[in-house]
Amino acid sequence: MYRYDEFDHDIVQSRVKQFRGQVERRLSGAISENEFKPLRLMNGLYLQLHAYMLRVAVPYGTLNAKQMRQLAMIADKYDRGYGHITTRQNIQFNWPELMDVPDILQDLADVEMHAFQTSGNCIRNVTSDPYAGATDEEIEDPRPTAELLRQWSTMHPEFTYLPRKFKIAVTASKTDRAVIRAHDIGLEIVRNEKGEIGYHVIVGGGLGRTPIIGVTLRAFLPRAELLPFLEATMRVYNRSGRRDNKYKARIKILVQETGIETFSKQVEAEYARLVPSEIAVTEAEVKRITDYFKGPDFEIINDGDVAYQAALETDKDFAFWVDNNVAAHKVSGYAIANISLKVSGRAPGDIASGQMRAIADLADAYSFGEIRTTHQQNLILPHVKKSDLPALFQGLKSENLAGGNIGLITDIICCPGMDFCALATARSIPLSQAITERFDDPVRQRAIGDMQIKISGCINACGHHHVGHIGILGLEKAGVEFYQIKIGGDASEDAAIGDVTGPGFSYDETVDAIERLVDYYIGIKCEGERFIDSYRRLGMTPFKEVLYGG
Repeated sequence: MYRYDEFDHDIVQSRVKQFRGQVERRLSGAISENEFKPLRLMNGLYLQLHAYMLRVAVPYGTLNAKQMRQLAMIADKYDRGYGHITTRQNIQFNWPELMDVPDILQDLADVEMHAFQTSGNCIRNVTSDPYAGATDEEIEDPRPTAELLRQWSTMHPEFTYLPRKFKIAVTASKTDRAVIRAHDIGLEIVRNEKGEIGYHVIVGGGLGRTPIIGVTLRAFLPRAELLPFLEATMRVYNRSGRRDNKYKARIKILVQETGIETFSKQVEAEYARLVPSEIAVTEAEVKRITDYFKGPDFEIINDGDVAYQAALETDKDFAFWVDNNVAAHKVSGYAIANISLKVSGRAPGDIASGQMRAIADLADAYSFGEIRTTHQQNLILPHVKKSDLPALFQGLKSENLAGGNIGLITDIICCPGMDFCALATARSIPLSQAITERFDDPVRQRAIGDMQIKISGCINACGHHHVGHIGILGLEKAGVEFYQIKIGGDASEDAAIGDVTGPGFSYDETVDAIERLVDYYIGIKCEGERFIDSYRRLGMTPFKEVLYGG
């Protein structure tokens, strides 16, 4: 993992001291809430429906066990004993008192964490593939690139006050676990025909009220040119992006209105003025950062562990968990273990302080102390011996964390909705819980197979409903909640925006409507066909008839 250098330590400590003074002035009344708002947003502090919310950065989703224990301490000392994993791989605390926030930031700084650029119109936390450094699908570990971007973008003097927030994601696998095509900029690490490593640069993706799948800006960008090219792209956006209308301020609108060819010419022209540049990425700099991400000292292990195979044969719950939650590792004898934070009765992504400590202990015992957060609001232990999986499963089971539903119908992405968010127009958490309860039977979940349900409580689409196999948008009309259903969305490398089925459903009708869709799919699917595949094969008409009657 990356470790802070002297600059990181200094800037984090300076920011904590600075914000402590700003909070004192706000509490004394020396500055108003309007004057305080831009200052708190620069430190990841939101004012939600009922209380302040602090969003803590987890760069590219990588944590260590010590940091997880510190988050647990913060949850107990300053919050209500839990945290919430977000779709940008961060963690949120929903109930801190304003007077305590500087102390929380200091506690975070003590374990090399912070809340920089988790809010505001800046370059937000850079996200990446949660399997980074562990999967054999990748060309290289994408996290050094994400760290390079973190260092470049942190408090960048030109890009602190952009027209709107800006999100970047990086992956190095053809299997896209970072949703790069739904980001302002998505980077796919690729090889050209000469075998050289560079970047496929995608621009103009995003969800919200105007969902758009990003398009190619450069099919291949040499590694050394990454920062100058992104600098040029950001300058074009910063100069030409709308500032008079926040609903049209994202780069996706600029790319759509300008056209990708014209936008590309503008970027190339700006880029030409930057090269050669002092921020060009040298091989020495790449090596310096990459050295921080060298993998653990893996053992040489025979992949056919007898005890592990015996556990698969004798414990059906363990076998089911392995089948759904465990992925192949690049090193023989190891595995990637996904930990579901989606259980009946709990908001998706919520994790109690005791569970945080338990996961930290399990990470130390079985995964070299390393933990990952995912944009699906789950956790991962990336480097687990297969022979340790039975013990890990039992440890998770004792903490109600052994749900084997990764990628299944109850593995729901969900925004906070009206339970927390002042922008929401409908509840999303209770609906996610109702769907989970309806489909809680593991056998039924397995029969349904790969199913991505995503729920947003308003048009801002924080629950990514546009790219769900089934996407649900909560709205309000005359004081009554209703839910619009989309189908056919996809957050993978085949990214697609879902299609609206028709009129919305009341809260009480929505779960039944989802069940009708699922039951119809089970009855008509071909061998090995996912829900999304059936929809692509048959089109909207039969699914719409199931929902509304033919």
